[in-house]
Amino acid sequence: MTQRVRDIMTPAPVAVGTLTGVGEVAQRMRDEDIGAVLVTERDELRGLVTDRDLTVRVLAEGRDPLHTTVREVCSPQLVKVSPDDDTGRAVELMRRHALRRLPVVEGSEAVGVVALGDLAVERDPGSTLSGISAASANA
Repeated sequence: MTQRVRDIMTPAPVAVGTLTGVGEVAQRMRDEDIGAVLVTERDELRGLVTDRDLTVRVLAEGRDPLHTTVREVCSPQLVKVSPDDDTGRAVELMRRHALRRLPVVEGSEAVGVVALGDLAVERDPGSTLSGISAASANA
């Protein structure tokens, strides 16, 4: 039986507006134990910002986290999947584009995020990545 993205995605993704400060986003990531936040403008998906983006595009470049918005550092060229796509398509897109997370979009609305760890837990439950992804978060 073919597994769909909707079966493994994290629903109701955290989203912030384009003018949200990266410091606030970092706090949301910490508080909600997530590594990526969707960036929206007037309910339209505009980008994705990850914990790595904050490290590489803010801290490593010496930007001030109190005066930098997510619009300045998010990844605007998004590769997306539909909730009805086969999980194999998500794997193929992640592999082709070297991505760890994909927004899941239905129509114009972001309805979830599928991560590499989600796929590992479902497709290769005995793998090291699956074990790490399924483990409780570090405090």
